[in-house]
Amino acid sequence: MQSVASWPSVDWTRLFLLPILGMTLYRMSAEVIHQVEEALDEDEKEMLLFLCRDAAADVVPLNVRDLLDILRERGKLSPVSLAELLYRVRRFDLLKRVLKMDRPTVEALLRRHPHLISDYRVLMMEIGEGLDTSDVSSLIFLMRDYMGRGKIAKDKSFLDLVIELEKLNLVAPDHLDLLEKCLRSIHRLDLKTKIQKYKQSAQGTETNYVNGLQASLPNLSIKDPSYNLRLQNGRSKEQRLMMEQPEIQREQVKTSIQESEAFLPQHILEERYKMQSKPLGICLIIDCIGNDSEVLQETFTSLGYEVRRFLHLTVKNIMRVLYQIAHMPQHQDYDSFVCVLVSRGGSQSVFGVDETRSGVPLDHIRRMFMADVCPSLLGKPKLFFIQNYVTSEGQLEDSSFLEVDGPSVKSAESKVRQPGAGSIHREADFFWSVCKADVCLLEQSFPSQSLYLQCLSQKLGKERKHSLLELHTELNSKVYDWNSRVSAKERYYVWLQHTLRKKLILPCKCKAEGLS
Repeated sequence: MQSVASWPSVDWTRLFLLPILGMTLYRMSAEVIHQVEEALDEDEKEMLLFLCRDAAADVVPLNVRDLLDILRERGKLSPVSLAELLYRVRRFDLLKRVLKMDRPTVEALLRRHPHLISDYRVLMMEIGEGLDTSDVSSLIFLMRDYMGRGKIAKDKSFLDLVIELEKLNLVAPDHLDLLEKCLRSIHRLDLKTKIQKYKQSAQGTETNYVNGLQASLPNLSIKDPSYNLRLQNGRSKEQRLMMEQPEIQREQVKTSIQESEAFLPQHILEERYKMQSKPLGICLIIDCIGNDSEVLQETFTSLGYEVRRFLHLTVKNIMRVLYQIAHMPQHQDYDSFVCVLVSRGGSQSVFGVDETRSGVPLDHIRRMFMADVCPSLLGKPKLFFIQNYVTSEGQLEDSSFLEVDGPSVKSAESKVRQPGAGSIHREADFFWSVCKADVCLLEQSFPSQSLYLQCLSQKLGKERKHSLLELHTELNSKVYDWNSRVSAKERYYVWLQHTLRKKLILPCKCKAEGLS
């Protein structure tokens, strides 16, 4: 059988109009499964195994290759279902390269066909993506009252925690109160709100969910005829909804929490950050390499930021500049803050131009702008774009670090209150994008600009009708395409963590310049 990648004549934009049964005639080849499995990283594989626990509930696949092969053998791995899986883990580059589909095509397919993955599983994945390591550790600790001590190791992920909670029937699509309570306890109200939105959209709908206990006991799901009946009833009702309900209702029920905003009525769209001040805020650029600062300054100036640029700083001076910027009183009059940092570094720190293995920990940089240390940025988006060229010494970097010109930022308070502001988590409203590349890229005869920063400048400069999250997804796709064509030493690795509570759209150039 030919692989899907060898079908250049297939018009996918028209294919989604075919009946659902017609779509399942296309079965994935082993070559396609191998190609997808090989391209996924470990975190993406974990997400896929979690997302498909209901679709292969009577087995426990050892890996993604086994999972996809099982789905194929059962007739569940059509182009639509594989596209859904890749869409959920945001591998739009694989959608394009393997299935010849773009994002709008997949979104159209998902609006017209039953989903392989339940909205509940998508919700859990999105919550996991929004939690940092300390949040997960806190949740595992809080769950001891319900699970007992030692039920799950401290180093496990949020998805591992969810699986154990499902086995104990402590978490299910219609039983999320405990998780809501614990998220509130760790002051992650943004993620608690996601659950509330899910509950509203899921009222009155069926699901193909199978709990963790059933998934871990193959005979239970096979011998329980009531489950098969419920599953069939759920699917038939889902199909009736899709055929009978108005378009807006259909999209509200069947689209995931995070991906659905493009299809929701205007009155229930996510609230947007205010981005109207002139200037929009301070844009701090610290470039210890010297290849990208001019383009970055031009980009953020055109967006309406007041750019402060510093070149070739030592670790001590990096800290001094960061401290001074974090304590600028002007922040209270501006709507946002941007920091771009370009430097050599280790796996978790930047070195500046110092000939030393000690550097500034990235976590320390972020803590300097948290709301309890920098209250003038409370509730405002804080955007960080970091290009770190990792040195070989970075794997053995010295953990010692001397703070400069400022008090410790290790605050015990986890939320901040201001009159009229309510309670906002000190880590809220961060957009933290880090790109790592091998330092050998700087040791070439003619070192080039950072691909990551080039793409960032292009996206911010040309496509300002899209949200920042959408632009970053498109940036990721460009980086993936590049990585597929070059050697390991030339690749860029982008990691995004964000705690944005609202939609963030940077204003168009005419508004930024007051020409609207």
